[in-house]
Amino acid sequence: MTTPHLTTRALGGTGMDITRVGFGSWAVSGSGWRFGWGATDDAESIAAIRHAIDAGVNWIDTAAAYGLGHSEELVGKAVAQLPEADRPYLFTKVGLVWDPDNPQAAPRRTMKPASVRREIEDSLRRLGVERIDLYQVHWPDTGESLQYAGDGSGAVSPNATPLEEYWQVMADLKAEGKVRAIGLSNHSPEQLAAAERIAHVDVVQPPFSAINRSAADEIAWAHAHDTGVIVYSPLQSGLLTGAFSAERVANLPADDWRAAHQDFTTGLDANLQVADALRPVADRHGATVAEVAIAWALAWPGITGAIVGARKPGQVDGWIGAGSVEPTPADLEEIAAAISTSGAGTGPVRP
Repeated sequence: MTTPHLTTRALGGTGMDITRVGFGSWAVSGSGWRFGWGATDDAESIAAIRHAIDAGVNWIDTAAAYGLGHSEELVGKAVAQLPEADRPYLFTKVGLVWDPDNPQAAPRRTMKPASVRREIEDSLRRLGVERIDLYQVHWPDTGESLQYAGDGSGAVSPNATPLEEYWQVMADLKAEGKVRAIGLSNHSPEQLAAAERIAHVDVVQPPFSAINRSAADEIAWAHAHDTGVIVYSPLQSGLLTGAFSAERVANLPADDWRAAHQDFTTGLDANLQVADALRPVADRHGATVAEVAIAWALAWPGITGAIVGARKPGQVDGWIGAGSVEPTPADLEEIAAAISTSGAGTGPVRP
């Protein structure tokens, strides 16, 4: 399932060996919903997915909430005609439920057992498969709406489903053969430990980049528990590609969630300083800025792979080689100094 130049690593104890980079399909989800990235072309999105697979990427990460089901449908179409031996692993998520009559409303964070059972059948249908390779809880259940993309804040409703209850449902789905492995995204170390007492946490998926380093404790927990780690937003939603500027941010369409996010407004200057600091490292390695940003994340102990998005085939070429870039200790010190000077984000600045 992989080409020789893309190395793989064991994803915890799941029995799956995955490439160091995987295709993330949030950005191809289209417009018309609360956390979209602006208008996209479905044919071009499918071409991007297929291009990543042809280049050797052997896993795709998606979610039911992306495009209110549209992302899963695109992934299903992209892999439908592939021979079984060439199909990538399909990872998706559960727990963000939207109102079909009000697509611009923020989805609600709910993991009630009946809702989970309903969601998995919908995901299986959209993806066109009989079993999901990795099924992940998208956010802890609060019973309330997601505040904004990437934000874990917000009130917790008295009707929220306890973690122990929803994690048991996930374990049941695995025992029934509907999913191969189960994971938790955006959960704290304390929540991971509580889940582990119910059933093994196969995989965790936190956000992690040179800008957002707040999940270092979750990664360390996973590393100590034979739990695979796939990190999302290693490019901080495009800021660490080397292609962003204040002018580009000012021209983001109104239906792109990034236009109003603090990373692209009040925090922009500091974040672009980090991106600029990656350029000399990229030059020394004959790599792109994006590849160095991803390689920085992959250098952390315990991280198995990184999820990277693309809306066009050519964008895949800008990050496909990240797994082959090995930052030196001097590179890591140089990047750490730049992060500290910029004041971007919180958390440790070096592996």
